[in-house]
Amino acid sequence: MLRLIGQASSINVRKILWTCAEIGIPVAREDRGEAAALRALNPNGLVPVIEDEAGVLWESNTICRYLAAKHGRTDLLPAAPRARAEVERWMDWQATDLNASWRGAFMALVRRHPDHADAGRIAASARAWNDLMEILDGQLARTGAFVVGESFTLADIVLGLSVNRWLMTLMDRPALPAVAAYVTRLAARPGFREYGANGIP
Repeated sequence: MLRLIGQASSINVRKILWTCAEIGIPVAREDRGEAAALRALNPNGLVPVIEDEAGVLWESNTICRYLAAKHGRTDLLPAAPRARAEVERWMDWQATDLNASWRGAFMALVRRHPDHADAGRIAASARAWNDLMEILDGQLARTGAFVVGESFTLADIVLGLSVNRWLMTLMDRPALPAVAAYVTRLAARPGFREYGANGIP
């Protein structure tokens, strides 16, 4: 059984849980526990961390790719280089551009962190977040289905969770019809309903 370290409320831990649900991997999850023990597994001291017969691995998107490849799930992560790159491009965009945009607004409006209380920075973060969500909306309008095309992939796991975070944050948002239709498609998947929806009816 796969050992997964990290609290279930973490968006990055939920990437792993949803991936495992799609593949059918049994998981033994535990919270982060003692800081020194976690740092011994991941020098960054962050979750998620997994451990299997091959050893320890960290970085959430890398873990998702590893699990899909290990279990031969080329539907989630294609073997062909170009098709795989299309999936990984959107996964990397989620981890870099999109995550960087929402940090200020999310930390202020959801986490209520005092270091992120500046109104101007909150507004700038919200604008940047909405701008990037419009990019995703355009991509989804082009595919008419999932992020890279007609089929569900790992890109939809990481971006589906990001869409959920955007919808659950109390701020002004543009109407994005392709994103709204995308959420409806994701809601048909048991893994999203269990680990991704996070309160969306």
